[in-house]
Amino acid sequence: MGGAPQLLGVGEEVEPQDQGAEPHFVRPQVETSSSFDLDQFSSLLLPDNNRPLEPAVLLALKELFTRSDPKTIALHMLSVDCQVARITGVTEEQKRLMGVSSGLELITLPHGQQLRQDLLERHHLIALGVAVDILGCTGTVGQRANVLHRFIQLAKELRHTAHDLYAFSAVMKALELPQVARLEMTWQALRRNHTDSAVAFEKVLKPFLQALNEGNTEAVQGPLSMPHVLPLLRVMEGEDLGEHTERGCQLLLNTLQSARQAALNAPQYQAHAHTLLTAGWEPIPELLEAFRTEFALRLFWGHSGAAAEKQERWEKFDKVLRVLSEKLEPGDAPRTLTPDP
Repeated sequence: MGGAPQLLGVGEEVEPQDQGAEPHFVRPQVETSSSFDLDQFSSLLLPDNNRPLEPAVLLALKELFTRSDPKTIALHMLSVDCQVARITGVTEEQKRLMGVSSGLELITLPHGQQLRQDLLERHHLIALGVAVDILGCTGTVGQRANVLHRFIQLAKELRHTAHDLYAFSAVMKALELPQVARLEMTWQALRRNHTDSAVAFEKVLKPFLQALNEGNTEAVQGPLSMPHVLPLLRVMEGEDLGEHTERGCQLLLNTLQSARQAALNAPQYQAHAHTLLTAGWEPIPELLEAFRTEFALRLFWGHSGAAAEKQERWEKFDKVLRVLSEKLEPGDAPRTLTPDP
């Protein structure tokens, strides 16, 4: 996916001393640019020089997602996630340059910084995409509750069918964003119209995510395609887990132990993901593109804004989400829910 990242320096090779010596060693190389290559990205859905959040594109996406069931969407997300994280489709040359066989190993190492940053960016953009779909639903409260319901179903499929905990946590992050969580009338409608989804979200999915964030490996039952790597990404990139207590130390230890297990189990994850993505699964090109990170960058910030600094982009978009949320349910609006006709 995307173009090949640029590399810093040339690996040092140590020639074997004789015919019976071990193959020469190549020092792993440090990537200096993102694997998300906007210059090489060619879109089926976006026009050239597109503006941010073009209405026609948003409508096409809405129709695309409406035609696709949650299981299909989950497998398309898994496919792109595995490419970005270098779980599937890793070439021998990539392995040689990384010095390891999988991105799950690379993110635990100092020279895996660029991949960690790419995965953090992608995780946030998945969450933003979910939020845009919810906050962009300007129909009735009941229609918006139905969008919430579909994303809760997607989270369940990511957990139980695709076994992609990276995308699962991104969808859950979106559902817990302040701009989404404050929509009291919408959540009331969800509890009334889709009670099973509302209960699953509160009583099953949220506790499961909390257990993942705390590094509770016992919470994960069965095979995985992509583990919950977000806590490790944050720690390795210098983010604070938020607690300077004995419990905080335990969280850090749990995070590092989980990362070690993920690296050790990388071959099993690769095999399971490959099985899921080859067992009669037929990818839809437009749906695959909709989950590419380059597509999200172009969709949210337009052709000219997609290459701006990450923090600047995120801060501007956070304000956009706040405006959309306030338009749907103003802060001074009454909180009693009127049934939809």
